[in-house]
Amino acid sequence: MKDQQALSQLLNKDFELEETLTEQELRDKLIHAFSWMLDNDISKMMQILYRADVEEERLKSLLISRSHLPSAEVIADEYLSRQRRKIETRKLYST
Repeated sequence: MKDQQALSQLLNKDFELEETLTEQELRDKLIHAFSWMLDNDISKMMQILYRADVEEERLKSLLISRSHLPSAEVIADEYLSRQRRKIETRKLYST
């Protein structure tokens, strides 16, 4: 639960999301948001990914290897994965 709260706080820096969302609801909302940004505001999406420190080369590779999936889904999953890795790293060094 504490990790979910930390994840919500990180995500709320870029997105306005309710803190009571389940993992699946959170993922669905991010997929929707990234889908909208891909169609309407790619520069905003790039800023969000840059601030989250999503590795460009890794994301490109994932988009190619998972080309059977919608791009917004791949991007949302990698964004979430990066935010979770940040939380784990902070836990390691906070003690």
